[in-house]
Amino acid sequence: MLTGILIAAAIVGGTGLFIGVFLGVSGKKFAVEVDEREEAILGVLPGNNCGGCGYAGCSGLASAIVKGEAEVGGCPVGGAPVAAEIGKIMGQDAGAQARQVAFVKCGGTCEKAQEEYNYYGIQDCVMANMMQDKGPKGCDYGCLGYGSCVKACPFDAIHVVDGVAVVDKEKCKACKKCIAACPKNLIELVPYEQKTFVQCNSNDKGKALMDVCLVGCIGCKLCEKNCEAGAITVTNFLAHIDASKCTNCGVCAEKCPRKIIMPREIPVS
Repeated sequence: MLTGILIAAAIVGGTGLFIGVFLGVSGKKFAVEVDEREEAILGVLPGNNCGGCGYAGCSGLASAIVKGEAEVGGCPVGGAPVAAEIGKIMGQDAGAQARQVAFVKCGGTCEKAQEEYNYYGIQDCVMANMMQDKGPKGCDYGCLGYGSCVKACPFDAIHVVDGVAVVDKEKCKACKKCIAACPKNLIELVPYEQKTFVQCNSNDKGKALMDVCLVGCIGCKLCEKNCEAGAITVTNFLAHIDASKCTNCGVCAEKCPRKIIMPREIPVS
């Protein structure tokens, strides 16, 4: 009986040894070589794996940069400092990296925007947008205020204040998670230094808009006519500001009869 146990042990041990040697040899033969630069870049990236760069996490971006498929400044979270470090690793000039932040194009707070009915469903903008008239808000283009963007933000940079989502630009990393989460397409990236914004996204004509919102843009073109820099154009009853031309002089905000063009600095509670 002892002999049988020894034989069995020898067989098991021999099999284990063979498998170990086989795996070791196979691992070396079929190993995928990793560029040292890729590992160095991965060490520089913030590691949030937010996907804001358009790749599957930081490792995906690092690989794409090494392959020349992505810019050295491709990480929106790391910004200019990280771009500069990656530029050194890749032997490239990172160039000027202008910081961007998210902005919600709606000023229709609880007091200013009319609601057509009471919504008692799941507190989620995507779900509410599937309801009658694309949600309870009278304006089909306005923020629903149920916080889908808040849940999507990994940096606690966006909150619902008085029925409308508001971005804290100091916390925002421009990862675009909130943009993807908003069913109304209300959120866009703007330059961090920009101070003048149109807080509206409606394309309804003047009368139709005024029936449901006290502050929405009616496309009167007073802002466009008074902008000396030519930074404002009105298309489909909605004013748009070209940040590359805007001097933040504030004239458009003064001329706007609806007071929907205003500074970005809104307190976040």
